[in-house]
Amino acid sequence: MAAAAATFGIRSVPSNIWLHKFGARTAAASIRSRSFTTLASLSPVEDTEDIQLNVIPKEDARESVSSTSNNNNYKSNKSYYPKRGQTLELVCESLAFKGKGVCKVADSGFVLMCDRALPGERFIGRVTRKKDNYAEVKKLKTITIHSDYVEAPCEYASHCGGCKTQSLSYEAQLKAKEQQVRDLVVHVGKFSDQEPEFTGVMKPIVPCDIQFHYRNKMEFSFGPKGWVPAEQLQEKSTDEFVYALGLHAPGFFDKVLNVNKCLLQSDSANEVLATVQECWRDPELGLSPWNVHSHTGFLKHLMLRSGRNIETGLPELMVNFVTSSDNPECLRPLVEKITTIPEVVSIVNNVNTSIGNTSVGEKEYTLYGKSTITEILRGLTFQISANSFFQTNTRQADVLYKLIEDCAFLKGDGSEIVLDLFCGTGTIGLTLAKRVKHVYGFEVVAQAVSDACQNATLNFINNATFVEGDLNKIDSTFASNLPKPDIVITDPNRPGMHIKLIKFLLRLRASRIIYVSCNPATCARDLNYLCYGVPEQNIEGRYRLSSLQPVDMFPHTAHIECVCSLELR
Repeated sequence: MAAAAATFGIRSVPSNIWLHKFGARTAAASIRSRSFTTLASLSPVEDTEDIQLNVIPKEDARESVSSTSNNNNYKSNKSYYPKRGQTLELVCESLAFKGKGVCKVADSGFVLMCDRALPGERFIGRVTRKKDNYAEVKKLKTITIHSDYVEAPCEYASHCGGCKTQSLSYEAQLKAKEQQVRDLVVHVGKFSDQEPEFTGVMKPIVPCDIQFHYRNKMEFSFGPKGWVPAEQLQEKSTDEFVYALGLHAPGFFDKVLNVNKCLLQSDSANEVLATVQECWRDPELGLSPWNVHSHTGFLKHLMLRSGRNIETGLPELMVNFVTSSDNPECLRPLVEKITTIPEVVSIVNNVNTSIGNTSVGEKEYTLYGKSTITEILRGLTFQISANSFFQTNTRQADVLYKLIEDCAFLKGDGSEIVLDLFCGTGTIGLTLAKRVKHVYGFEVVAQAVSDACQNATLNFINNATFVEGDLNKIDSTFASNLPKPDIVITDPNRPGMHIKLIKFLLRLRASRIIYVSCNPATCARDLNYLCYGVPEQNIEGRYRLSSLQPVDMFPHTAHIECVCSLELR
């Protein structure tokens, strides 16, 4: 990355009416009202009504609903707006953020969003939710399969919430994700893609070399009754309906799809999952699954974490049973079975007595081996406990952190101060620490701060300070006792940065801000504030966006990571 990177600071007015409405923001710096985020994040609606309701004839539907190719020249006599409960024939034009398919009504341009619809797919869908300027549709039947179709290797891909785009070629997935980021930057961030500088700012998405078995952490849930998709009810045995261990059905906290193998985790993790599946239902063991409605049962979650032995480089695995009560001896038969798998070096039990669905326990017991495992990232060693945060795709995290380091343009003389916001367990700041004067990290989670300090000690890093604090509740005295940073790294969670923090950064005027985002929608909003300000609050923008790099961290999912570099004007 050249030091003289192109900078960009030209705004555009969206020409598309519906996108303009969705991009509107409130004075509270929120994107909650009619934004891409809200549009794409509504949960699918369970609808068991018969398909016979209000079916529009095929020829009328083709006139009413725009196609990606066939209906561009059609002129409707009047604008058409579908009603809740109507069943339509639709064509998916593209993917919106979070992976929902976008369909549009001809002439009116009215938008319909459909979960699990992919570009080019013609399908029958029923309107389940109707809003002022868009509607949600439930797909009932595929008429013509989507473009760039590939056979999904996972038997659960059509129903599991994890891999919605597994039947879409990986090249098409990358293209869709890159386009989603571009659209959000233009329509929410208000950056103009008509200017030649935009090409230098918006970088091509970085692909993931490994598309399967890339996750180092998976969490499976226990349930009293297995969930089976409606179309498989006749072919499934009654055994499928009792005692489930797997993943939640999309949009439902109380329905568990029984899963025996997940292609996103390692082979050794799948061996553990299969071993537990074989024996946990044995009546002689007396183990019962947690019921989220009656708040009864013992087993809540099975969490599997993968790492590497720092001496041998061989994989090592942690197994975490989350239970509702304090009775680790009940798990002894499962422990004895699992310890026959060589990669298992740690088995722990987190006890969570609350009625909530979290996997973090009030107590933790080590039932076998070590209480932590290790992983290596950018040449540093990190200890991973059952509940500590760590990048879920280690290999791609190495790529991500290299991009962050490149964006920092470090002088190499060890003179710079780095402010690391939302630092988690310190992974980003620590990878830079040996090339800068000092790193100051802020994080709200106390355990993460403790892990960050421990990771610094483990790697003999003495120029890193980590502070516990809520960055959404800062005041005018925040960081006043610290030296002014040359570089700010901010890695917020999905809601993005609070307006208080944005105001702080604009007053701080650090030479460079590196914004790492797991949500392109809120990232685009925050980039807009940092570059153009918030006129309604008399806040003036002070930065130029010099580069925006999408990174595919999680193939076959809708998630997108971005690394953005901003320079002080």
